[in-house]
Amino acid sequence: MVFEKVATRIAKQLDIDASKINMESRLIEDLKADSLDLVELVMDLEQEYDLEIADEELESMKTVADIVTFIEQHS
Repeated sequence: MVFEKVATRIAKQLDIDASKINMESRLIEDLKADSLDLVELVMDLEQEYDLEIADEELESMKTVADIVTFIEQHS
């Protein structure tokens, strides 16, 4: 459930097809996200899940699985 929501948000943010996103997708290398995309995505996810993602946490998030795991652990 979390993955589907996150994938939908990433697809919308990056203007790509959600079906191309999987848990192993790397945000920068595979999905071509830049730093602004990541900041906007984090803001969107923070609002959606009512949580805060610190800059240090964001730096460690390299894959979609990293984001999903963080949300599952902090929601």
